[in-house]
Amino acid sequence: MADESTHYICSTCGTQFSASAQPPSTCPICADERQYIGAGGQAWTTLERLRRGHRNAYAEIEPGLMGIGTMPEFAIGQRALLVRTREGNYLWDCIALLDAATIAIVNALGGLRGIAISHPHYYTTMVEWSRAFGDAPIYLHAGDREWVMRDDPAIRYWEGERKTLADGLTLVRCGGHFTGGTVLHWAHAADGRGALLSGDIVQVVFDRRFVSFMRSYPNLVPLPASEVTRIAATLTPFAFDRVYGAWWDRHVEKDGKAAVMASAERYVRALAEPAS
Repeated sequence: MADESTHYICSTCGTQFSASAQPPSTCPICADERQYIGAGGQAWTTLERLRRGHRNAYAEIEPGLMGIGTMPEFAIGQRALLVRTREGNYLWDCIALLDAATIAIVNALGGLRGIAISHPHYYTTMVEWSRAFGDAPIYLHAGDREWVMRDDPAIRYWEGERKTLADGLTLVRCGGHFTGGTVLHWAHAADGRGALLSGDIVQVVFDRRFVSFMRSYPNLVPLPASEVTRIAATLTPFAFDRVYGAWWDRHVEKDGKAAVMASAERYVRALAEPAS
């Protein structure tokens, strides 16, 4: 029988919950229209179980940027990004699996100065990551506070439209997918041309010339044109040549800002045009 120290993890989205003797009745993040509860019903696992059947893979994406993703895929299947700066390393977005090998590799690279997450679908085991790296602060936008299922003193709820983490590293609230939906602008990436680490607030699609924007990706619920226009306007002041999405192969390798702006225009135009 589980005891009060069990932190259950939702098998669909990977979110870890506060300790309980029994699994929660449901995951509010997955019960929301932006996600889903699987056809087989709500399912739960634990970090210990994940460690028995999964491992993490690591790859350099560009100098100073390493991807960390779980194999076989678990939950949504996103990979995290480790951004290395002169002021320390920052983890962008999070994955549920944290094991001894991952801790050793990240520590060998200098540990973590902080963790920042784009939106609630990627909160996963953020508290475990923070504690494994000296209670590294976790930066979440206050607009999404209601979706935190395991609160912790390490969580720093920031407000407003921008927050600087380090030189050239800026959190930008775009909203859209979630009220506090955030992207990370990395000015020093791509040999100084800049990169946008977008999670799926700005979703890199299969045609790498474009991105898209949705309220719900699995349920195909679009955003209103006004939201997409606002997101484009929010990103206009930032220079970036690359866009790194939430999965290993979802990258816009060049002309990233032009791709985002053209995609926003295409989206708005499609909503305005009458069906033929």
